[in-house]
This record gives sequence, C-alpha cells and structure tokens, in this order.
Amino acid sequence: MSRRGRRGRDVDGVLVLDKPAAMSSNDAVQKSKRLFGARKVGHTGNLDPLATGVLPLCFGQATKFSRYLLDSDKRYWSRIKLGVATDTGDADGKIIRSRPADGVRRTDVESALAHFRGPIKQVPSMFSAIKHKGQPLYKLARQGIEVEREARDATIYFNEMTAFEGDEVELEIHCSKGTYVRCIAEELGERLGCGAHVLALRRLQAGPYGERDLVTFDALEQARTQGSLDPFLLPVSSTVRQWPDVGLPPAAAYHLRHGQPVMVPHAPTSGWVRLSETGECRQGESRRNEEPRARFLGVGEVIDDGRIAPRRLVSQT
Repeated sequence: MSRRGRRGRDVDGVLVLDKPAAMSSNDAVQKSKRLFGARKVGHTGNLDPLATGVLPLCFGQATKFSRYLLDSDKRYWSRIKLGVATDTGDADGKIIRSRPADGVRRTDVESALAHFRGPIKQVPSMFSAIKHKGQPLYKLARQGIEVEREARDATIYFNEMTAFEGDEVELEIHCSKGTYVRCIAEELGERLGCGAHVLALRRLQAGPYGERDLVTFDALEQARTQGSLDPFLLPVSSTVRQWPDVGLPPAAAYHLRHGQPVMVPHAPTSGWVRLSETGECRQGESRRNEEPRARFLGVGEVIDDGRIAPRRLVSQT
C-alpha cells in the first residue's frame, strides 16, 4: 500500500451527520473518516454522547471554514426531568440528589424560564469539553478533580416550553455559541426548588445546517456498498451559505487570490461575504439561456475604504 493510500484520499465538503446517541463527537468523526477513506476530517463543536442530531463534519478544504460554524447559533430540543439532579447535569451521570417535583406547575416553569432568555452568564459544567491547562474538563472530572471556572457570556434568543407532563418538561431553544443546555436544566431545577437534569437532547440546527440536511450512518453504510458516498457531501461553500455572495470577474479574483483587497461594484458596504469567481457564460440557443458559471473562492471582509479583503481562501487546483 502506498503512503498516500495509508493517509487517505483528498475529499472536500461537509457531511451533516445525524449523530446517534451514546457516541462521542470524536468517535463520529473517526467512523465517518473510515467510511469515506478521507485524509482530513474534523467536527465543528462537540455534541455530548447523550445528544443526537445535527453534527456538521468538515472534510478537506472545508476544515478551513469550520471556525465560522463554531461561532454560529444553534437550535435544540431537550427533555428535562424535574426532581432529580445528577453530577453531569444529564442522564449519563450519577444521581446526587432527589427532591419532590409533584408541586411544580406549568406556570412555575414558565415563570422560571424568563431567567433564561436574552443575555445570560453560565458557569460551564465540569463535564464540558472546555480545556483547563490543556486538559478537557470532563477528563479532570472523571478523576475527581474540580477546578474553578469563570462564568461565560451566552445569548438565548428563544426558549419556550413545548410540553409539560408529570415531572418532565420539553424545551425548544435557539441560542448563541457557548450555551450549555445542561446548565439551563440544572439552574431551572434549582429555581424550581427540586433539581433537574437533561433526559434527552437533540440539535436541530447548527449555523446554516438543519434537519433537512441530515445523513444517518445507516444511509452511509448502504451507500458505501454501492460506492457512492461522495454525493452526501455538501459543497465547501455551504459553510457560509447564509452570507451575502459577491461575484468577482476573473481579473479581480486573480488579485484577491494574491492577497490584494479589491473593489466590487454593488457589493455590501460592511461585514463578511462569500466570494465566488464568475466566468464567462455558457452559450445556449439564445442569450436567454446563457448560464453564468461561478467557483467558490472563500470568504472576505469589507474594509473601511469599501474594498473587499480576502480572509480565508480555498486552495486552487
């Protein structure tokens, strides 16, 4: 076997995996890497083993744009059990306290949820993937070590109860990066005076990717036997598909690829943009059928003088 064969093949794109429960994000990466025989794959933010749903995996050149997915908003559905607190804040942990929850009413939950909307501060769980001196907190926690953690800023754009039955509450949450649903569950339980933990968690959306984009391992395994895995990958440009698109003629694209800011008529006047090189049209039977061709270049930012500066570009082949 050649060195290149051992290393894997070059594959570019994004797989929006429907992560199954009881699997870590890293295990999902490694399994996907083996299925595709890919050289380079990375995820865009941890999902707890308990959680299921949207886990975008970046292959090849898409890894250059994973930072923008890490910074993106998320949407979750969660089922929370009242009356029981665990050391991890979810159902994978050990029960540390039980208190009656039969007196909690729907109106009590609705009132308590008001404290988890808008800008909030959260102290990350010791069972989170945040690192302390190079070690993930969850590894320290498993050794019985607890370290001081600073509260972090987060924003909850939407947090509504969708079901309340017995001692279980279901929530739908739209939040900024760095939000911990297990922390919301724990603090909600404390405000209600009974304790609580996450029973189930599903990520519904991460940045531009939602449930409509999901691919299961079962589908991948079946496609592998037919030798047709690559069609499941979304293009690299999808990582920023929600950004304004700016098309550049070949001359401007040339300068941009060499690190030079360029002026583009009718472009946005501020912010970040998705950059494409537009080529000549393909001639059809008439001008009405001409189709412009575009190639994704990367991302740029509008600077003070109105030009667009390159910030992150794909490698040209």
